[in-house]
Amino acid sequence: MIGKKVNSEEELQEINKQIYNLGKKLNKPVIATGDVHFLDPEDAIYREILQAGQGYEQSEEQAPLYLRTTGEMLAEFSYLGPEIAREVVIDNPRKIMEMIDDLKPLPDGLFTPKINGAEEQIRRMTYQRAHQLYGDELPELVENRLERELKSIIDNGFSVIYLIAHKLVKKSLHDGYLVGSRGSVGSSLVATMCEITEVNPLPPHYRCPECKHSEFVEEPRVGVGIDLPDKKCPECGASYIKDGYDIPFEVFMGFEGDKVPDIDLNFSGEYQGEIHQYTEELFGRDYVFRAGTISTIAKRTAFGFVKGYLDDNDLKVNNAELKRLVRGCTGVRRTTGQHPGGLMVVPRHLDIHDFTPIQHPANDQETTVRTTHFDYHSISGRILKLDLLGHDDPTSIRMLQDLTGVSPEEIPLDDPETMAIFSSTDPLGVTPEEIGTTVGTLGIPEFGTSFVRQMLVETKPTTFAELIRISGLSHGTDVWLNNAQELIRSGQAKLAEVISVRDDIMNYLIQKGLEPGKAFWIMEHVRKGKGLTVEEEAYMRENNVPEWYIDSCKKIKYMFPKAHAAAYVMMAFRIAYFKVHYPEAFYATYFTTKAGDFDAQLISQGYEHILKVKQKLEERGNDLTAKEKGVLTILEIVIEAMARGIKFTTVDLYRSDAYRFKITDDGLLPPLVSLEGLGNSAAASIAATREEGEFTSIEDLVNRTRISKTVVEIMQKHGTLEGLPEKNQLSLFLRS
Repeated sequence: MIGKKVNSEEELQEINKQIYNLGKKLNKPVIATGDVHFLDPEDAIYREILQAGQGYEQSEEQAPLYLRTTGEMLAEFSYLGPEIAREVVIDNPRKIMEMIDDLKPLPDGLFTPKINGAEEQIRRMTYQRAHQLYGDELPELVENRLERELKSIIDNGFSVIYLIAHKLVKKSLHDGYLVGSRGSVGSSLVATMCEITEVNPLPPHYRCPECKHSEFVEEPRVGVGIDLPDKKCPECGASYIKDGYDIPFEVFMGFEGDKVPDIDLNFSGEYQGEIHQYTEELFGRDYVFRAGTISTIAKRTAFGFVKGYLDDNDLKVNNAELKRLVRGCTGVRRTTGQHPGGLMVVPRHLDIHDFTPIQHPANDQETTVRTTHFDYHSISGRILKLDLLGHDDPTSIRMLQDLTGVSPEEIPLDDPETMAIFSSTDPLGVTPEEIGTTVGTLGIPEFGTSFVRQMLVETKPTTFAELIRISGLSHGTDVWLNNAQELIRSGQAKLAEVISVRDDIMNYLIQKGLEPGKAFWIMEHVRKGKGLTVEEEAYMRENNVPEWYIDSCKKIKYMFPKAHAAAYVMMAFRIAYFKVHYPEAFYATYFTTKAGDFDAQLISQGYEHILKVKQKLEERGNDLTAKEKGVLTILEIVIEAMARGIKFTTVDLYRSDAYRFKITDDGLLPPLVSLEGLGNSAAASIAATREEGEFTSIEDLVNRTRISKTVVEIMQKHGTLEGLPEKNQLSLFLRS
């Protein structure tokens, strides 16, 4: 019967009768099932569209694979007779169901890896670092906070999570790469003391690097310690260090301190593979798996499928029907994938299959990567998930340090010239007319987009605290637009007063006299987009919370944590420092990270030509492709660099790096990949082959590097192959 089609429905019914009789003979219950692919009969059109869009043959021949009711199933199997039909449709399925024990696909509780002595190590490291910063006798505020946090961390079994994060960060720092923290991990002072994050969540304060004396500032108008005025230690005369970002611990681990800590770390993109490998070394390869994802059909893709189906079948539908079909196809599972940096770690006394099957992403049998079959969200809170992401900022910081010799950790975060570029172009030595913007943050992470630059223009920040607020406002949903922006424009509130990050709500409400527990839950409801209950509104009014503040809370859909914003701004400010004080290094680094959008041939045609191309792109507005938007951003920054006196040379066959910009006496030397159409593999081949000796001709270049004719033409047009003959010359000398 294999591969043979039945000739009629009657023949199929006879086969089913034989199956039933065989079951009776073997004393095995037979049940009737449906090959269900969709819920209702009319949903068949979605499956037809999806199959047609993915190239299935005969997609228009859809079987009625919908979920039938009990009555419909009895009717389908009526040819067996009413008693047998009831047996296979109702009685036998119930018997089998009753034979199955209750089971849970996932065990309850969090199962973290075991590291002997983790609790003692975390406590020891925490206090060792605290004493290094604040002296042998810790200030009461510091000790109380540490004890409260350590109790939550140790009592709930989270010490191992902190210890793992500490080891990973320590490894990266040892290898010369800063680590950025994401999320609200900077809300934890223990995380700061374990050097997991640079963000110190204590209130603004001074601390002496010499005698360890400290002074905490009660002034509520000072948002972060960096904005405090410079001051000398009254005990020993040394210059104070200014610290503290004023972030409550509850934002990280909940008001009861029992929420599983989510520690997200941003490693350099070029170092991410190394840190993933180190994680496998720590726990063993059979206990570390990539976090699996399930990819679904996006709305744009569904629209393409529907449009193609309608066109192929010469069907005309109105707009409402078009939207219905698109909505029905959107969100259908398409394939499996992997989280960009998520690793799931299984304790050694357990097996990954206790939680999930495993697979290769997209069922690719050639890859060595193994992912959880279940989407990582479904097993979250059961096994440890580490978010070890790749990010451009740590890579940029490392390259800037290599180019200048300046340690990023020594950059003063209160440098006035650097702060000034967030509201002016003066520190760059250019005018707004020359670069097309009134602020100097082009190319600065988090502050370089036109959206955030407009926020800077409207708010004119002058303090580090205000930069953190702007970062929070720009990353939230319905926090700035139609909310804080209007409050500032109308004069109802100042930048320092509007809600910018989730922590603002809890801190502000406690200051207004609300009970801390209630202030926390109001913050939680608002930051998740749940608004306010009638009771919460009434309670806020009882404590004289202004109406504009209550209204603002009700509009918010999502809010950034302050610790996340602070970590981002610290990285951004350091890069901005290099932009102000080491312009060549800044631009060389920036263009290296964006080499894929840098067109060396276009740039070589000069300032006036670049302006014309930029203007044409701007005139097209929202019609630009993603690639064209990237090119426009590059052109904006090239124009700024040129206005600051930075020159660009042409790509050199021997001196250009494969991927990185170089600083030379003649200007910035673009890499080989900056030539449009010359890809990574061609650049790598040229760079490796030229080490073996100079090329004698274009023919020799092609033979040795195996680059294509197209790449040769690109290099010729740019002038990279100038002086190199087409073919090798053969000279004959005749002897007399």
